Amino acid sequence: MKFIITLAVFLLISPYINAQALVYKPVNPAFGGDTFNYQWLLSSAEAQNKQKDKTAETKEQTDLERFKANLNSQLLSQISSTLYKQQFGTDGIKEGSYTFGSYSVDVYPSADGLTLNILDTNTGEQTQVIIPNQ
Repeated sequence: MKFIITLAVFLLISPYINAQALVYKPVNPAFGGDTFNYQWLLSSAEAQNKQKDKTAETKEQTDLERFKANLNSQLLSQISSTLYKQQFGTDGIKEGSYTFGSYSVDVYPSADGLTLNILDTNTGEQTQVIIPNQ
């Protein structure tokens, strides 16, 4: 009898029962989730991060250290400017081979522009600089 009553109730209610499909929507915007979740996810990750960034810990320079670095930069700039004028003159870089101490510089035109091959004769390291045509 209980079975018949349960079946009758189920048959009377069944037209009003609706079902829907379960759809997964990811939270992370990198996987298709809502982009507004980005800040929340980032702040949660940073709150859980126990490691410290060693590169961010920069020591504040004193006025004397800043003066020393600025003076050093100006002196090196002046020396390189003097060497440049002595080697290339006021007309600029010309084709040819040049030597600066242990550096050998070959200058020649190429399809990309003016090419400079710089060779350190002490270590054998080589660098190529291309100055594009205008």
